[in-house]
Amino acid sequence: MALLPDREMATVEAWLADHPSITVVSRDRGGGYGEATARALPNTMQVADRWHLMENASGAFLDAVRKSMRDIRRSMSPSTVKPDLLTRAERIQYEGYLRREEVNKAITAMKDEGLSLKEIVRRTGISRGTVRKIARGIQNDVFRVRESSLDAYLPILDALWIEGCHNGAELWRRLQARGFRGSLRVVTEWTTRRRRADRLCLTDLQRVPSARKIARMMTTNRNNLTRTDAVIVANIEKSVPALATARTLLDRFQTMIRKRNISDLSPWISDAKSSLIASFGNGVSKDIDAIRNAIEQPWSSGQVEGQINKLKMVKRQMYGRAKIDLLQARLVGPS
Repeated sequence: MALLPDREMATVEAWLADHPSITVVSRDRGGGYGEATARALPNTMQVADRWHLMENASGAFLDAVRKSMRDIRRSMSPSTVKPDLLTRAERIQYEGYLRREEVNKAITAMKDEGLSLKEIVRRTGISRGTVRKIARGIQNDVFRVRESSLDAYLPILDALWIEGCHNGAELWRRLQARGFRGSLRVVTEWTTRRRRADRLCLTDLQRVPSARKIARMMTTNRNNLTRTDAVIVANIEKSVPALATARTLLDRFQTMIRKRNISDLSPWISDAKSSLIASFGNGVSKDIDAIRNAIEQPWSSGQVEGQINKLKMVKRQMYGRAKIDLLQARLVGPS
């Protein structure tokens, strides 16, 4: 195993050129690695890593959800958010959201006038990355969703609730037996929200879930959703059919990778070009040889990804200040 000092294309190309006996290169979706391999070893088979393909497809669908958040909010919150019903923290978030919406509208108007991203950045003073996201239609969520100590136990809670256990203290005791270290209050608040959610109808919903949560709900089997989540998903599919189409394309792509069905690749690319995940479809089309090999060939980068995680852990242990020779000694062994 070799450890390179950086991930620049020239470094990878030089290393590959020194190893002409390589016949197969398994890599992630980074374009630089593909170009470096094509230049150094033009006759080498390139194989896209299947895990990265699955992860890239999921990321493309999440971007599609973010671009559709305005339509989703419009369909789920026809009466808009009522500030007098919000907590103080939520009200501060909502006011920040309104300010961001004004900036979004201004940047969108400049883009519609034909101004370049560089000119919009100069006029607004906003970073290029933020301007690019707004120009692409990716919107911010109204409310930030924080992680909870209960997140890892939500599937267990859902199962216990469906079985008929609706008492907060009893649920807390059962979770403690399974390793939960949170307080009783966290569980009782969840039971209150869950009991209220079971009584809600769609018109009562005021807070729209985050884009990440919506993506998770839409890619979860309908039988595993709560009643409220199932209603939300059904409403989104009805109100934003393009997003439902993108979800279907995501399912088709991941099924194709899992089952190694190469015959579905060309029809999938054709269907994806006119969808919300068109950019991902175009990327697949450009890298089609490596993706076809990923479906047909047994090669994978899974073992390498494990070594990369180990490398990152070692770098964190040394506060990111380890040089290449020390990393080489700790990860690979002295040369």
